[in-house]
Amino acid sequence: MPLDGLTLNLLKNELSARIVGAKVEKIHQPSREELVFSLRSREGSMKLLASASANCPRVHLTDYAPENPANPPMLCMLLRKNLSGAVITDIRQQGLDRILFIDFSGTNEIGDKTSFTLAVEIMAKHSNIVLINSEGTVVDAVKRIDMTQSSVRQILPGTIYKLPPAQGKMSIIDRNENETAEAVLSKRGKLLSGAVLETVEGVSPLIAREISQRVCGGDESVENLSDKAKEKLVAELKNLGTVLSENTAVPYILKKEGGKLFDFTFTDITQYGFAVESVKMPSFSKMLNEFYYEKDRSERTRQRGASLLKMLGNAIARTARKTELQRAKLKECEEKDELRKKGELILANQHTLDKGAAFYDVLDYYTGETVRIKADPALSPGANAQKYFKEYRKLKTAEGMLGGLIENGEQELAYLESVADCVNRAEGYAELNEIRAELYASGYLKRSGADKGKQQKALPPLEYVSDDGFTILVGRNNLQNDRLTFKTARKDDSWFHASKTPGSHVVVCGNGEIIPEQTARQAAAIAAYHSSARDSSRVPVDYTEVRQIKKPAGAKPGKVIYHTYNTMWAVPDRTLCERLKKK
Repeated sequence: MPLDGLTLNLLKNELSARIVGAKVEKIHQPSREELVFSLRSREGSMKLLASASANCPRVHLTDYAPENPANPPMLCMLLRKNLSGAVITDIRQQGLDRILFIDFSGTNEIGDKTSFTLAVEIMAKHSNIVLINSEGTVVDAVKRIDMTQSSVRQILPGTIYKLPPAQGKMSIIDRNENETAEAVLSKRGKLLSGAVLETVEGVSPLIAREISQRVCGGDESVENLSDKAKEKLVAELKNLGTVLSENTAVPYILKKEGGKLFDFTFTDITQYGFAVESVKMPSFSKMLNEFYYEKDRSERTRQRGASLLKMLGNAIARTARKTELQRAKLKECEEKDELRKKGELILANQHTLDKGAAFYDVLDYYTGETVRIKADPALSPGANAQKYFKEYRKLKTAEGMLGGLIENGEQELAYLESVADCVNRAEGYAELNEIRAELYASGYLKRSGADKGKQQKALPPLEYVSDDGFTILVGRNNLQNDRLTFKTARKDDSWFHASKTPGSHVVVCGNGEIIPEQTARQAAAIAAYHSSARDSSRVPVDYTEVRQIKKPAGAKPGKVIYHTYNTMWAVPDRTLCERLKKK
């Protein structure tokens, strides 16, 4: 669900109570379309995230501030110059439109008072974050919009900030519910949900469908509504206005079967029946934080690791094609014995064969039947026989080589897929840099002049503490997996890994003790989450002692084998990982 105007209004009220009066201490720009403001108020420190991403535009307080780049972008430096030390004086919304205005008051370098407004426009692919000065002039924006992109509204430094064109919808706060219902019912020929969506300002498709569900138990054309249904429509619109004006809404996250996050809203949803579970959240910021965490992480990784993922994708496709061609060639080798047999039959019958024939009809002494064998008219029967023997020897030699080549190709493919999985699960720049170092060492990447001689300090493994007090270590990439399993871990420690899928090595430090069942299940859940199967509802996880893990000679980083093990089913659980992660 997009962050609609109604939810934004409720979020605005929540933020007003928390951050109005807070001082801006730091400003970061983790990615091109994201800004994070570190604030301090009487309540303590907090972080405000604003995103203009087309996939998940929003603004809210966050507990998961993303990692920042080593060098701040120019826009970040401009914001620091104008807003560092400023105090948030107000948060405003234009009606129930999806634009939030955050007002700042501060002083410049010479001590003069200044005031700025940050406009957070939440409009899908047209989302933007714009800094406006006290004269209403655009200072700069996350996305600059010129005439080539829009002839209606430009967002460029020095231009006067203009609101997006009004849609002419009715506000359920400012207008009487009877008037609003009348306007909805005038949309003849439309389904009720569509009529509500076209008429009521700030309503999302989810809320429009929910109103229709509550009014008529489904979705009917407005002209077919009964008088009772029309009365229900007025009551639902009135209730919606009351929830907003009295600020009594409750944030919910909607989950599908298996726990996958599906949507979010501010009211109980009935349209999906038992197919969707509504989970109450403590605040709207927590709701958005939880809902967008994984999507944000994936988008950030896609931007930061785009070059790595492209290189790995090309390498995976190339290796897969080469291995498939080798398999096809190996299939051809199955015919080698038939070639040998043809050569033998020609030799056995050559005294009856004439030179210059395009084919030979010979007696097959294996079956007693006459068979026809293709021949080269320019060659004698003996030479044709030797030609078949030569092809036989060629395929026999290829067969011996192809088995090893295909095995190497499959191992390389598994390695590249494991590296791609590490990139997709990387949390920040440091982890991506370690993966680059691994690819440099493996020969898949060549260092540029700027990279030569650079040595990044090795990251420690991720560390968790189970509810029983046992330390759980997780490798971040293939090289770290090897270090963790073969250098850090003790032989009697417990080792976990998602079964038959790329993922992290997970070690429970037992200190010579038998680990409790609860710790084992938590370690399995962590191993499932730190794998390529993290989006699955249930994942098989293998576990054994570290002493059972072996590394084949010459194997790629992260590749291990084990034969003595058990398997349990686990649910990838980010909430559990966040709770157990060592602070």
